[in-house]
Amino acid sequence: SLDGQVAVVTGASRGIGKGIAIGLGEAGATVYVTGRTSAKGASNTGGVNGKSQTGSLEETCEEVVKAGGKCVAVAADSAVDAQLKELFGRVMQEQGKLDILVNNAFSAVSWLPSTMGQAFWDKGIEAWDKVNNVGLRSHYVASVYAAQHMSKAKSGLIVNVGSFGGLNYIFDVSYGVGKAAMDRMANDMAVELATENITMISLWPGLVKTENIEDGALKGMEERRGRAPGNPEMDMKQLLPTPLAETPLFSGRAVAAFARDP
Repeated sequence: SLDGQVAVVTGASRGIGKGIAIGLGEAGATVYVTGRTSAKGASNTGGVNGKSQTGSLEETCEEVVKAGGKCVAVAADSAVDAQLKELFGRVMQEQGKLDILVNNAFSAVSWLPSTMGQAFWDKGIEAWDKVNNVGLRSHYVASVYAAQHMSKAKSGLIVNVGSFGGLNYIFDVSYGVGKAAMDRMANDMAVELATENITMISLWPGLVKTENIEDGALKGMEERRGRAPGNPEMDMKQLLPTPLAETPLFSGRAVAAFARDP
């Protein structure tokens, strides 16, 4: 049980972040969820090619409470350092501690499918920030603020939501470099956090049936680069009905299991 444990999950309006928040709530934790879509039905750019997508902090909190946890929705943009600092200050003020941080926020979910198949030199240098500002950079910032509090308590768990795309080409160059860096961040931060009894890991979800995947985000992979000549293209959509495709809650239960492991 995670009764009495306090967690922060960034980017939890929908997708993997929502599943992780529910998984932690299922185990009894109090979960602070962040995102930019606060109210149910609010317009957003979180869908494929920037279209409005279902999901909100309000709906995530409903599911967390339904699963057995407590939930606090915090409208925060992970691209803004001051808002992240304010988030952790609020958690400490209201709860007096922080046990778990899950770095999940990622701003390129809707952008990547729209640029699939384009070479990195055609995308321009702005591709780097679109993929790694809210992601790699914001994860570093959030980890700094979380560790400042966790280190005083000599306890905690920080999770980076990474990807096997850090090891093999999936979407594009900026994505692969960013995900590889998240793994290295988790490794090197873990080395320094070990003296404070804080654990840090990188979690690699597989093919996850998020709202965007269900809405056709994989269609762009038919045009992706990086396939060696002569190798047949894999139709990822064919895997969705199979056991190889995961639910977002699967990642949530994995994080909850890590958090329970002494």
